[in-house]
Amino acid sequence: MMLFVWLLLGDFSWAMRERSVGPLASWYLSDLGVPNLYFGLIISSFPAVISLILSPIISVKSDRHRGRWGRRLPFLLFTTPIAALGIIGIGITPIVARWVHSHFPSEHDWVIGVICFAVFWAFFEFSTVAGQAVFGGLINDVVPRELLGRFFGLFRAVSLIDGIIFNYWVFGHASTHFTLILVVVGIFYGVSFMLVCLKVKEGEYPPPPPKDPNNPPLALAFLRGVKTYVRECYKSPYYLTVYVMIVVGKLTVMPVNIFVMPYAHKLGVSMDAYGKSMALMFTISLCLSYFLGWLVDKFHPLRMDMAVLTLYALSMLWGFLFTHDQNSFLISWVLHGVTSGCYFTTSASLGLRLFPHNKFAQFASAGGIFTAVGVIGIGPIVGTIIDVSGEQYRLVFLCGMVLAISALIMTFLVFRKFKQFGGDEGYVAPE
Repeated sequence: MMLFVWLLLGDFSWAMRERSVGPLASWYLSDLGVPNLYFGLIISSFPAVISLILSPIISVKSDRHRGRWGRRLPFLLFTTPIAALGIIGIGITPIVARWVHSHFPSEHDWVIGVICFAVFWAFFEFSTVAGQAVFGGLINDVVPRELLGRFFGLFRAVSLIDGIIFNYWVFGHASTHFTLILVVVGIFYGVSFMLVCLKVKEGEYPPPPPKDPNNPPLALAFLRGVKTYVRECYKSPYYLTVYVMIVVGKLTVMPVNIFVMPYAHKLGVSMDAYGKSMALMFTISLCLSYFLGWLVDKFHPLRMDMAVLTLYALSMLWGFLFTHDQNSFLISWVLHGVTSGCYFTTSASLGLRLFPHNKFAQFASAGGIFTAVGVIGIGPIVGTIIDVSGEQYRLVFLCGMVLAISALIMTFLVFRKFKQFGGDEGYVAPE
């Protein structure tokens, strides 16, 4: 119980960071009037590029690290202060941008604002990508496998409580208290997550793979490491199918998530109404979270994902056909949020269930490479579609529906292979 308490405190601060920084960053860029192509590049593609490069390195290093503090916590202790400083930096971006613009008055406001924002955004995303790869590994190492579904149900519930608090009481004040909100979030995140790192204790691990006794040059050792990584993670057609399933599932919700803020701006939706609708969707999802976690433990996340993806595709079809004003937008937004939230809950333990236990972070990062490549493209592609169509933002729902159907097909294919490897009772991850 104490393990769950500390991990859930970590999730609370983690979720507060996720629920605040991303939406407020999107609001700030939308308020600057950044074109949709650049908006997609900054919000989705840039973090994905960092993940593509950094996540595999950090994950493998973490899997093989043995130290006094464990193999995960040293990385989290290093990245947490950087993340906190990045959040605070994003918060003071308007102040810094005004100062810089006073020295370059001939430049456009949005250009100066984007440049200043990008500096702090880079620090934030670096620490986020590194921390995320390791935090998932920590959960895999310390939470009993038979409780994973229910743990992630509680995990999801804590995240939703964060969302309710932030969106109902805070987000509506973004235009007047942008800096104050992010500075407080940055301080809270840094202090609380560092406390979690000091309280959670890792167990014993099997020894890492032996080092080459010949002590080859660094470049040669790196190339051998890459070769081993590729061979272990990508030789199996089964895992390639799993990676594609995961990436398509994650991309499914992104067209709406990335461009919801410009969409709301175009329809004249107030930030207060937007925040209240977010609070509503989180409240509904909160009521479902633990029940969904229980269903995942009972029926397996693959079965639950197939059901949830079907519901999401239907909600996207509704949004595409019927969204035309503020009220219909808010209804479609809540439908999207509830059904995509169900997917996040039911799919949260997929990797922990399907990948080899002792090399979880390594295999998760290998799937993360697929995800990063997809995310790099999805923002600019959807942004270009919107720009070419004359800002027909409801096309984001059509994109979401197509991706949901694709993810449903891939989940079915993985489920067939899962049954061949032992199914619910006897599944053994192939190595």
